[in-house]
Amino acid sequence: MPDIRRLGSGDLPAMRALNAVFGRAFDDAQAYGGAPPDAPYLAGLLAKDHVVALVAMEGGTVLGGLVAYELEKFEQARSEFYLYDLAVAEEHRRRGLATALIAALRAHAATRGGSVVFVQADHGDDPAIALYTGLGLREDVMHFDIPVAPAPRSRPEE
Repeated sequence: MPDIRRLGSGDLPAMRALNAVFGRAFDDAQAYGGAPPDAPYLAGLLAKDHVVALVAMEGGTVLGGLVAYELEKFEQARSEFYLYDLAVAEEHRRRGLATALIAALRAHAATRGGSVVFVQADHGDDPAIALYTGLGLREDVMHFDIPVAPAPRSRPEE
């Protein structure tokens, strides 16, 4: 089994390689590689306690990985972990890497007082849905993207 480890601020090449894996896996190379952040930004992000980037590596090659965010809660002294991106390079799939990456995230979350890891899956992404169904309980929810800057409202006609 490949080595699974958390990336830190000195692991920029591995993080850039993981972004390339994401770009290929999600068929969205532009989003994951079209405007890469500069080194100080990326190093700063990887240094944050609430940002978790895990990679599965073999012989210095990133085979896959995940990015998750710790969300501290107000209603109880606990955290939830949002698994934002998870991908394994196509040629390394069906080896249990995604499950091992999630297990490593669960172990990390437990050390941080985490109560749950949650993740979204798109309708029609049957491999992801099968993976997540085997690991947890399904909730059917809606997802909304709300723009940061509100759209200007038109004035009613007088």
